[in-house]
Amino acid sequence: MNALDILRSRHSVRDYTRDAPQRSIIERLIEAATLAPSAMNEQPWHFTAVQDRALLRTISDRAKAHLLATESSLPDHAKTMLEGEAFNVFYNAPALIVISAPAELPWAVEDCALAAENLMLAAAAEGLGSCWIGFAQRLLSTAAGASLIGVSSNLRCVAPIIVGKPAVTPTPTARRTPTIHWIG
Repeated sequence: MNALDILRSRHSVRDYTRDAPQRSIIERLIEAATLAPSAMNEQPWHFTAVQDRALLRTISDRAKAHLLATESSLPDHAKTMLEGEAFNVFYNAPALIVISAPAELPWAVEDCALAAENLMLAAAAEGLGSCWIGFAQRLLSTAAGASLIGVSSNLRCVAPIIVGKPAVTPTPTARRTPTIHWIG
């Protein structure tokens, strides 16, 4: 599979089997993440892998409550999802990998986002699904949220990525033709 094939095969997955990825696979995904470029080659990222289902449920419940309490501009459909008792922000995925970086670094978000994309592409190459979970991002970026997963207070949790075996093959998303402004 070439790079474009992997890019085309990666889709956000929101339905997983209960099969947890082996630790060696998660380590390969993290290795791929560390191959991402970073500002001034700082390579600032830290990784937290969570496979404890009870903890994932706790984080999901707290993330839902946090968003409902702090985000006044949530769209109605998001509020409805978050208010649902059965809704799990991690879509019952068996693994969560949180990418963090020192909070004081000016490019921490960009560095972690680049690492996250590498991780997600590596997951696709392994036949796994992944999804960046924005619903968990707000909670995990607080001191209380970060402490749930043992992330130091000097780090900023940027990219919560779920990983697992897709329960169904995701449908490819239509892509718009890019607008290109040519100069020269």
